[in-house]
Amino acid sequence: MPEILEIVMLICFGFSWPINVIKAYRARTTKGKSVVFICLILLGYIAGITSKFINPNFDYGDKWYVLFFYFLNFTMVSVDLIMYFRNLRLDKKREAENTNK
Repeated sequence: MPEILEIVMLICFGFSWPINVIKAYRARTTKGKSVVFICLILLGYIAGITSKFINPNFDYGDKWYVLFFYFLNFTMVSVDLIMYFRNLRLDKKREAENTNK
């Protein structure tokens, strides 16, 4: 049962990240985003993944799906981090163009 609840949590978070990535892609700005927040979320997923690998009672054969959702969410948050740096570059480019006018 704990694994099912953990998966529900991961799925709920998992639905949020693609929406966030699309929003960041369309916004083309870092305004309202926090790179520290994104990095803390990534650190949390790393801790969750690591906890599975160091838990001697974790059965990889039967419970691989828990790790699958951790890695899927980690990937989506990583894409959000990439979008942050892309948008930061676009912000700096816009700022430089506005300064030159």
